[in-house]
Amino acid sequence: MQKSTSTNPLDYEILIRRYDMGNRYASYCPQLGEMIKGTSHQEVEEAMKQRILQHIEELKRRHEEGTSTPA
Repeated sequence: MQKSTSTNPLDYEILIRRYDMGNRYASYCPQLGEMIKGTSHQEVEEAMKQRILQHIEELKRRHEEGTSTPA
């Protein structure tokens, strides 16, 4: 799966699922193909938002350096 190359944070979805009798949460971003697990809804949502922003910064840095985005 190829990760999104969009630099617009609004192009990324965050899906959150509660599991393990409601004691654990997981957030998933289809555009990144990544999942983050934690113990609260807010924790996994914020962690995924930060991961998306980190991905966007990596894209911008690569663009400035003139390197291509890995597949």
